[in-house]
Amino acid sequence: MAKELLQHKIFEIISETAQELNVRAFVIGGFVRDLHLNRPSKDIDIVVEGKGIELALAAAKKAGNPKVAVFKSFGTAMFNFQGMEIEFVGARKESYNRDSRKPIVEDGTLQEDQDRRDFTINALALSLQKENFGELVDPFNGIGHMEEKLLKTPLDPDITYSDDPLRMMRAIRFSAQLGFKIEEASFEAIQRNAERLKIVSMERILTEFNKIMLTPIPSVGLKLLFDSKLLHQFFPEMIDLHGVQYIDGKGHKDNFYHTLQVVDNICENTDDLWLRWAALLHDIAKPATQRFEQKAGWTFHGHEALGARWVPKIFKRLKLPLDSKMKYVQKLVNLHLRPIVLSKEIVTDSAVRRLLFDADNDIEDLMTLCEADITSKNPDKVKKYLNNFQLVRQKLKDIEARDNIRNFQPPISGADIIKAFELKPSKLIGEIKIAIKDAIIEGLIPNERSAAIIFMKEKGIELNLKMVNNID
Repeated sequence: MAKELLQHKIFEIISETAQELNVRAFVIGGFVRDLHLNRPSKDIDIVVEGKGIELALAAAKKAGNPKVAVFKSFGTAMFNFQGMEIEFVGARKESYNRDSRKPIVEDGTLQEDQDRRDFTINALALSLQKENFGELVDPFNGIGHMEEKLLKTPLDPDITYSDDPLRMMRAIRFSAQLGFKIEEASFEAIQRNAERLKIVSMERILTEFNKIMLTPIPSVGLKLLFDSKLLHQFFPEMIDLHGVQYIDGKGHKDNFYHTLQVVDNICENTDDLWLRWAALLHDIAKPATQRFEQKAGWTFHGHEALGARWVPKIFKRLKLPLDSKMKYVQKLVNLHLRPIVLSKEIVTDSAVRRLLFDADNDIEDLMTLCEADITSKNPDKVKKYLNNFQLVRQKLKDIEARDNIRNFQPPISGADIIKAFELKPSKLIGEIKIAIKDAIIEGLIPNERSAAIIFMKEKGIELNLKMVNNID
């Protein structure tokens, strides 16, 4: 299989160019790993015993002059060839200062380059030399560990993780993505070195975290992050969800494990990262709103509203985008109880209209989140709630088809109100617009201009305003 793939034209070009420049070149890392795991990969890393940039420029010339991106400060260069992204770097050895994950880099051999790799399965290399083209170089038994589904560091794990603490996040990400077990000694080293994660930039941490969130069963990685104490270093709000308190023999569910189950549930229906984030944060403020009442037991009143207020602060601290994605997550966290309440009660048309108005185009995602939030161990309860949600969904469809509330545009504009009553711009105009909107949502008037004009006139009389201009 390896030699088959190395028959791709680019490997022949690199091999010939390396020979002309009298340097040794190898395919290394993730591409070789994925080749043996039969996983698709279009990112090829070439390590060169010599100058990586020089080989990249010469190989690109031979390949028809694709544009080469050169990063001199990193000693790397890359270009795209027939849909594959090829990156070249000189073989190197590294040493680290205690307070930085930025290494001191020196030219090195293939062996020294493999020594510095994070895991044995990522230290595999394939030769591009003419005399042994396609031969595997596996100094740490990476193939054997792949067959064992084991993640192990090439060198002492304490050194590997302390030198570059981001490797601890990568260990858990690979474990979650590939279904591999982290070697026991390696996991213990992660626990010992967890606090070293604080020298890593939040952007790099969240890149790995989001890859964990995008795995088919994110709870696998999230539990490992918790057990390793890595989660404690950057996401204290999640840690606060953990645990159960008892008063008078009454306990509440563990909101940490409930949240993980909700995230797993929602992943059965969506690959959208931000909908998964909404599931992760939907109960984030429960610890802050937790109260014990003698009659009601444990309550979390207002956790959805407080959680929504926390979303921007959490996104800002975690260096997540503060744009429409953040607002989307905030909206779903704020609304996530509304359909649940509707599913437990007699559903009124006005309540459904209000939900349609507030959720707007995100109503389907909100319903998906609410259905994922059902984590009862009682199958009868689950069936009952899901059946009730189907009734809510049907009511949403019926009322939307009849009243056109989603993407609501008021039939009366502020300009209409100014003209009708000859008003100057003021808060009063906004009050009248809100009154019209509420009347439509509550079902007092249909969502039509003629009915809204009549209502506006009545509202004007109530406010001691006189219509001086008729509007159509």
